[in-house]
Amino acid sequence: MVQEKLERRSFIAALLLVTVAFTFLLRPFFTPIFWACAIAVIFFPVHRYLSSRYPNWPNMMALLTLLLCMVLVVIPVLVVASSFVNEAVSLYQKVQSGEIDVGGQVDRVRSAFPGFEALMQRIGIDLDQLRERLLSGFMSAGSLIAKNALALGQNTVNFFVMLGLMLYLTFFLIRDGETLVRLLIRALPLGDEREHLLLAKFAEVTRATVKGNLVVAVTQGTLGGLIFWALGLPAPLLWGVVMTLLSLLPAIGAALIWLPAAIYLYAIGDVVKGTVLLVFGVAVISLVDNLLRPILVGRDTKLPDYIVLFSTIGGLMMFGISGFAIGPLLAALFMAFWEIFMREFINSAEVKPL
Repeated sequence: MVQEKLERRSFIAALLLVTVAFTFLLRPFFTPIFWACAIAVIFFPVHRYLSSRYPNWPNMMALLTLLLCMVLVVIPVLVVASSFVNEAVSLYQKVQSGEIDVGGQVDRVRSAFPGFEALMQRIGIDLDQLRERLLSGFMSAGSLIAKNALALGQNTVNFFVMLGLMLYLTFFLIRDGETLVRLLIRALPLGDEREHLLLAKFAEVTRATVKGNLVVAVTQGTLGGLIFWALGLPAPLLWGVVMTLLSLLPAIGAALIWLPAAIYLYAIGDVVKGTVLLVFGVAVISLVDNLLRPILVGRDTKLPDYIVLFSTIGGLMMFGISGFAIGPLLAALFMAFWEIFMREFINSAEVKPL
C-alpha cells in the first residue's frame, strides 16, 4: 500500500515536471498557438456545416474551412498591415525632411485657441513643453515604425514560419477539434461538468471577443478612414488603421484620432470640414462602439462593461496586440471559476457545515 502511494506520487510529480518543461518548450510559439485555437473556435461552425454535407471528406472540408479563413481574415490583414507600414514610413520621412511641419501645425492650433492656452497655464500645463513632447513622441513613433518595418523585412522568414505554424495547427484543430475536446475533458481532473462549463466559456468568450472586437474595430477604422479620405485629410489609410487599433479599447478608441483632427480643422479655419468630422465622429463612429460592442462582446461574454474595459487594457499591456482577446478571456475564466466555487463549495458548506 505504501509502495503504491509512493509510485502514484512519484508519477504525479514526474507528470507535472514534464508538463511544465513542455510548456516552456512551447513558450516561443504561444502567439501562433493561441490564434490557431481562436480561429479554430470561430470557424468550427463552418466546418461542422460542411462536414454534415460531405461527411466522407474530413480532410478536404477542414482544408476548405482553412482556405476560407485565409481569404476572409489572413490575406486582408496582411495587405492592410503592409499598406499601413508603407504609409507610416512615408509620413515619417516627410516629417523628417521638413515637408510636413508638425511644429508649425501645433503653433497654428495654439494661435487659434488662445483661451485654451490660458486655461492650460492655469492648471499648470506648459504648452511649449507639451509641444516638444508631442513632437518627440511623434518622431519616436515614426522611427519605431520605420525600424520595425526594416526588422520585419529582415525577419520575413521568421514571420512566415510563425504564420505557417499557426495555419498548420489551425487545420488540425478544425479537423480534430471535437476529438481533442473529448480527450482534454477525459485528461483534466476537474470533473466533467466543470470542464464542459469552462471549455464552453473559453469558446464563447473567444468567439465573442475576437469577432466582436474585430467587427467593432474594423467598422470604426473603416468609417474613420473613409471620412478622412472624403475630407481630403492626409494619410487616410494610416489613420484608419490607427483608429482600428485604438478601437480595441472600449469607450476611448477612435476618438483619440478624429477629435484632435476636428479641432485642428477648426484651428486652421476650415469650419465646414471640422464640423462634418465632429458630427460624423459623434453620430456615426462613436455610435458604432456604443451599439455594437455591448451586443457583440458584453452580451455574449456576460461580463460587465467595466470588466471588459479593464481586462482589455490589462491584456494589451501584458500580451501585446493579442491581449484584446486574452484579457477578457482570462477575466471570464476567473469569474467562471469563482462561480463554480461559490455554487459547489460555499452553498454546500452552508447546507452541511464542517
